[in-house]
Amino acid sequence: MFHVTLLPKANKLQKYDSAHLGPELEKAGIKATFLQTRLDDETAIIAEGYPAICIFVNDELSAASIEVLAKNGLRYVLLRCAGFNNVDLAAAERAGVQVARVPAYSPYAVAEFAVGLMLMLNRNLHKSYTRVRTGNFSLEGLTGFDMNKKRIGIVGTGKIGRLTGKICNGFSAEVVCYDPYPNVELATEAGMKYIGLEELLATSDIVSLHCPLMPSTAHMINDETLSKMKKGVMIINTSRGGLIDTLALIKYLKNGKIGQVGMDVYENESGIYFEDSSDDVLQDDTFSRLLTFHNVCITGHQAFLTREALDNIAVATVKNLCEFIDGKTPDSVVTVENSC
Repeated sequence: MFHVTLLPKANKLQKYDSAHLGPELEKAGIKATFLQTRLDDETAIIAEGYPAICIFVNDELSAASIEVLAKNGLRYVLLRCAGFNNVDLAAAERAGVQVARVPAYSPYAVAEFAVGLMLMLNRNLHKSYTRVRTGNFSLEGLTGFDMNKKRIGIVGTGKIGRLTGKICNGFSAEVVCYDPYPNVELATEAGMKYIGLEELLATSDIVSLHCPLMPSTAHMINDETLSKMKKGVMIINTSRGGLIDTLALIKYLKNGKIGQVGMDVYENESGIYFEDSSDDVLQDDTFSRLLTFHNVCITGHQAFLTREALDNIAVATVKNLCEFIDGKTPDSVVTVENSC
């Protein structure tokens, strides 16, 4: 029987991970150990001796961890997500460790969540919900805008970006998009039109980010790009926190340039997200500052969290592992070469 260790973040994550992954692993004859800790250089020792580890977005698999684990039998790394920026791929290749991801678990889940953030921020649903529960039925400060005929800019036109644009078309919005590798046919089917990134950022009423985090996209939303955006712009990020320079974002929230921000991710979310820290003092001053803005809505990296997505992640993850065991190369294997 093949043994694999899975490293979720906390008890609550373990419940839904084991509920979906457990049966799939059992069907494949794979024994799994679920650990209640996040993988980093300090905790990597817990996973020693396992030929495969399965990690999530906020686990960190550095060169040092890979070296230690590979010496003790690690052969495969399974990512329960599309992103792979948290794995040192060069170190993995040097150690002979293969890495595979789940590139498309449910683009509908993330796209629908992104549009949900747009609607909630625009119509101030989060404020209204809180007010009514305290007996406040005033409408002051709750004015939104019609999505009809607004320009919505989609940055990144993979499956999630295209679906987000397609949903936005349902509001009769003007949907424009940017991608360094455009697919005009698929974008046109989704009702989107490609324009340059600078024009998109400067003219869009809503900017929604749907791209991976890599050196070329890190802090793509920064002081310079924010300064060129429309006054009152709404920014939505359901991809990776590192796409946005948070300190620059706070600067433009303070001066009133940004209208609303919806963030399901945060660039320093590791150690914060996926855990219940309600009894602790938040140590991240930048994150604490973000929470003070009434026009910022932050959620805890839950855009992917639907039953369908969890089922798809489980099936794809176990399929990747089984193909590795059988000596095959999964289609979703990640290498230094194909990650650029």
